[in-house]
Amino acid sequence: MAANNAKPKNAVIWNQRLSSERRKPKSKGESDEISSPFDLEDTRTQIERDFDRILFSTPVRRLADKTQVFPLDKNDSVRNRLTHSIEVSNLARSFGTTLCYSQSDIFKNVVDAQRNVPSLLAAIGLAHDLGNPPFGHQGETAIQHWFEENKGRIIPKATPNDLEYYEDFRLFEGNAQGFRLITRLQLLSDEYGLNLTYATLAAIMKYPTSSNHLDKKTAAKKKHGYFRSEEDIGKSVLKKVGLEPGKRHALAYIMEACDDIAYVVLDAEDTVKKGLASFPDLISYLKHHGKSDELIDFVARKSEKKHKAFSEGESDLSPAELNDISMQLFRVNAIGAMIREASKTFEENLDSFVQGVQKKPLLAISRAETLRKTLKEFALTHGYTHKSVLALELDGFNTISALMDMFWFSITAMAGKTLDEQNKQHPFARYVYTRISENYRRTFDSGSQNKKIPTWYYKCQLLTDMVSGMTDSYALSLYKDLINLQGECKLK
Repeated sequence: MAANNAKPKNAVIWNQRLSSERRKPKSKGESDEISSPFDLEDTRTQIERDFDRILFSTPVRRLADKTQVFPLDKNDSVRNRLTHSIEVSNLARSFGTTLCYSQSDIFKNVVDAQRNVPSLLAAIGLAHDLGNPPFGHQGETAIQHWFEENKGRIIPKATPNDLEYYEDFRLFEGNAQGFRLITRLQLLSDEYGLNLTYATLAAIMKYPTSSNHLDKKTAAKKKHGYFRSEEDIGKSVLKKVGLEPGKRHALAYIMEACDDIAYVVLDAEDTVKKGLASFPDLISYLKHHGKSDELIDFVARKSEKKHKAFSEGESDLSPAELNDISMQLFRVNAIGAMIREASKTFEENLDSFVQGVQKKPLLAISRAETLRKTLKEFALTHGYTHKSVLALELDGFNTISALMDMFWFSITAMAGKTLDEQNKQHPFARYVYTRISENYRRTFDSGSQNKKIPTWYYKCQLLTDMVSGMTDSYALSLYKDLINLQGECKLK
């Protein structure tokens, strides 16, 4: 009897997790019905429409000029944030399709599951890095470092409440910025951003908590997924899908796994593409550091066999071409093996993921974890810490730090002031303020009316909105522009 009751119960939970409602209430009399003979009936589900809204948004296009791992790389085949996000989206969609058919009993009474689950995973895979600043993870580090160094300047007489709010910036997080971007910043007409469904907004929250409730031992609380300014939105979204702060949407675990798989496998491939290591270097590293792991042994042997066949065959491949084709086949073997293990683990631990209480990432409890760790260590050893990469990262770090000094000087002089007061400020402050997006300034003006949050908080947020929205090239060109105009103006 218990088995018969399980399916309806699961269906109720999944229908709630896949809520297709949107935050923005419909206007009176508004309808989705055809209003003109020239209109075509929209046969997409609401969640399928979410993917399209994200795909055509401006922040997605900006990802093409944002670093994934290797900053400002001149090799077009090396990945940027956009190509990485497309790959994660593709892996997540495939995972979702497999899940829907392998677990068809669970989704039997779930509305449009076979369409919505893959589409939702594709959407959050595409959107997962939208809030990341320029220059990859060094961009996040630069922002965090700037706020750590300037805390006394921003809140000289800080109260305990101030210090709690300041954690949002001292621990600046691209995931929280991404949530702010899609819920508040993207459109000008209202405060609903892209107005995505509750299901998509909940699943995109990799860390469904605020910066004052972190727990390094729990995957969902390791970092913060929304700022204090969007905390009410975050909580209401989670409530709508039957979750609460600290409990992660089941599909967020899958997206995280796909992100990690893409990250480690494709970074290893890019390390070889850049000539910082070779395919034999990778295989040797895997064999040495993962010799007791069956999955590593399987992937390494299968890939090495193909490499040997190519190198001993009649084809006249150069060493670079041999590296390239061998790495492509390694990518196929490694991703396929890791996705299969992640799928099995998700199904075996389904209840903990659906309830949002699983404390560890999906890959961490799968047989693919050792391969993930070993590939990450390989890229760290041969790629991330190469002197050419470190030099470019330092350039990005210094650029962001200098831009933040300039924009903070301008924001403190101009933000929240009357036009007459602004006209009396230093010309450099006035000019720099015009370089901040009108949308971000409008959002500041609106948000700063909320007296529950300190005014300095919104000024900091205006700064991070501007900096994190930049592309790598724009940040470099803007820095050169402003440093030439700064002249004798002292910023501190």
